[in-house]
Amino acid sequence: MGRIPGSMKKRAWVREGDLVIAVPWAFQESKADVIWKYTKPQVDWLERKGYLKG
Repeated sequence: MGRIPGSMKKRAWVREGDLVIAVPWAFQESKADVIWKYTKPQVDWLERKGYLKG
């Protein structure tokens, strides 16, 4: 389960299957803050460069 901080909340919709960077909370590791959401072109680039297994 992740929380979207206020700086991202108005700009980004996060749906199931989206690629995000999440940082776990120090005091409750089952929850995290979403700090970045990748766009489709960014995901394609990461797959082409071998950073992701597609």
